[in-house]
Amino acid sequence: MANARHTPPHPVPLDTEQLAAFERDGFVVVPRLLTPTQVVAARRAFVRLQRTATERRDGLHDGSQFVVTGPDEAPAIPRVVWCGAAEPVLLRLGASRRILDVAAQLLGSPRLQQLINQAHFKLPGDGVAFPWHQDSHHRRYGTAEWTDVTGSGSFVEIATAIDPMGPHNGGLRFLPGSHRAGHRPHDPQTGVLPEGAVDEAGAVCPVLEPGWGVAFGPFVIHGSLANNSEHPRRTFLNGFAVPGANRRVYPGVG
Repeated sequence: MANARHTPPHPVPLDTEQLAAFERDGFVVVPRLLTPTQVVAARRAFVRLQRTATERRDGLHDGSQFVVTGPDEAPAIPRVVWCGAAEPVLLRLGASRRILDVAAQLLGSPRLQQLINQAHFKLPGDGVAFPWHQDSHHRRYGTAEWTDVTGSGSFVEIATAIDPMGPHNGGLRFLPGSHRAGHRPHDPQTGVLPEGAVDEAGAVCPVLEPGWGVAFGPFVIHGSLANNSEHPRRTFLNGFAVPGANRRVYPGVG
């Protein structure tokens, strides 16, 4: 978790149409968040994280929290929390100018607190999937650990594709407009929205090229299916809050 000052962006990263899409749908696709060179650097870091996860399994390693499941011969790696501790290049990329510009514009704040710096892996056949949920639940919305200081969520997540991502390989799915109902109660046991609480008929799955991202607020309902393709689907997540919103201590060091 880190605090950062942010100078006004130049040029403004999101145009009027993109801002309208974010307001309407709760998410917006943002092309070219990372350059091709930065994508290559991120891929190399993901390879090293995967090696660490395979060799050292679940737990805190090099300051990052590795979440590893499944058998030793074919482990699944749903995520590496605060991955930039083990791979500092990812901490730098997660706070790169374009990503910060987008977060600052959507939050309407020149100061940001970075809460999330995660590497998500979906390897072929690993079965990793994420049920429908809202990030507001994970931020501890409605508890003493979170205050919505802006009245509109006070948090934005930016998921950047490291590999091509879409319906063919378990890409992120969103329910457009679902954010307008605000925070919804989640199952206390599973941490996801209760069965039957979501009508997924209108779900959309944006297609992202490597280096492209999708920015979304804490109330939009989203999830993803398993990667049944023959290629990895790796995603780089960075989340930012308005200062004063968060009081939760997140895993990871640095």
